[in-house]
Parts: sequence; structure tokens; C-alpha cells
Amino acid sequence: MPSRRRFLETAARGLGLFMFSGPLWSRLGRAWAKTGLRLLPRETPIADLVQENPAELDTRNLEVTPLEKFSTMGPSDLEVDLASWRLEVDGLVARPLSLTYDQLVEMPAQEQAVLLICPGVFAQNGLWKGPAMAELLGPARPDPAATRLAISGLWGGPIKTVRFPLSEALAGRLFLAYGVNGRTLPRKHGFPLRTVAQGHYGYDWVKYVTRVTLEKD
Repeated sequence: MPSRRRFLETAARGLGLFMFSGPLWSRLGRAWAKTGLRLLPRETPIADLVQENPAELDTRNLEVTPLEKFSTMGPSDLEVDLASWRLEVDGLVARPLSLTYDQLVEMPAQEQAVLLICPGVFAQNGLWKGPAMAELLGPARPDPAATRLAISGLWGGPIKTVRFPLSEALAGRLFLAYGVNGRTLPRKHGFPLRTVAQGHYGYDWVKYVTRVTLEKD
């Protein structure tokens, strides 16, 4: 798929990971997407997936769930002042960033259907849109020693932080979304920015994101 190859090559260039550049990196991304996953037919009822492990499913054929049928988990009524809100990118980077919402929206975007499962409660397949992770992280000049991302967001009172392998972001499986199903991300779903984490349960999909920190294991 040409668009996927272009995304992966951009990721490799943007983060300076020469060992994953070009055809090798493209093969890695395709292999990750296919290995060991159960391909779901298009007619699969989304509601029947609430007991499934998203890490075991290939959901490329599933229909997108209408936004009106989305359920929520975690906080859903936090109001963010965009005039003062910033996304901080820090940690193992040469150039920490403090990005406004408008700057994020202007970046080259990734739009991808990803299934969210709150185990035993609900499942919904959204068409999520946000800055491609390579475009987001590249200007910060990540340290080659970085191996994971810590994504933090508001969670009512305390800050919630979830850590992911950096490789998932570079393969296009992990990104931050400001939109869903062609619309601006609703407040109850984490506006202005939430995590989209393919293959992870919904409790890892941090809402109201404020910080991305690069770390090493």
C-alpha cells in the first residue's frame, strides 16, 4: 500500500532511525500488521467484540461506528482552555517542544480506523485523525537511546500516564487524535487530544493529553 510505505519512510527519516529506513522499514511495518492476527469479516457485529483482545484482531474490514453510538470511559466533562493549552514533547530529545492546538492541526495528519474495546462493556471502531507521530516527534530530535513513549493526560484530578513502545508509534499503530469520524474530537471523548493505540484496551487510550515524554527502558 503506497500511502503506508510513505508514512513509514517519513517516520524513519523524521526520527533519524537509519536502521529502519527504506524497504526494510516498510517490510517491518507490513509484517507487524499481519503476523498472528485474526482477520474479522466486514459483517462482524462490533458489539460482539467486547470480550475480545484487540491485540489479536485484524480489523481492517470492519465498518466505522457512527459517533452517535460511541460510549465513553474515564472522565468525560473536562473543559480545556485552548488559549493556554499546550502539548509538551520532552524527555530524551535534543529540542523540547511546546505545541499549540493550531500547530498540531497544521501538521501532516494520519487518519486511520482503529477499534477501541472497553473489555466487557463496549466496543467501537472509530476513524481517528491526528498528527502522524513522525511529524510530531521529528522536530524534537529524539535521542537514539529512546525506546518508549510516556503519554500523559488529565484524569479528573491526578495526571494519568501510560507507556508504549516507541516502535508502535513508528509503525503507525499509536498516535494522538484531534478528530474522529470526520468531526472535531468531542469533549467527552478527550478534546483537544487523545491517544489512539491499536491493539490496546481502552484504558490505555489516555484522554485530554498534555504531554509526550520519550524515555528508555
